[in-house]
Amino acid sequence: MKKHKYSNFLLITLTGVLVSCGDISKQAEEKINQLNAKAEKLDSLVNKELKKVNSLDSIINKEGAKVKKLDSLITKSTSKIDSIANSKLNLLKKINNN
Repeated sequence: MKKHKYSNFLLITLTGVLVSCGDISKQAEEKINQLNAKAEKLDSLVNKELKKVNSLDSIINKEGAKVKKLDSLITKSTSKIDSIANSKLNLLKKINNN
């Protein structure tokens, strides 16, 4: 009879432990699923922001190229204006010297 009581107690205890482990396993799986969902959302957000950064980088590169072209044109124009001004000044000097 005592063996029967102990085996019943052992069986009940073992069942309780297994049920508890099952609950813990379900909870752990739920937490993992939640973490995966959050990680996917974060990954999506990071990808969107990286696309924005790449777009801005592209725009900056295009505008930088435009600035270089404008700088080149300004340099050429300045050189031409200086040349014209110097030739006119030289003419004025020659006229004044005569």
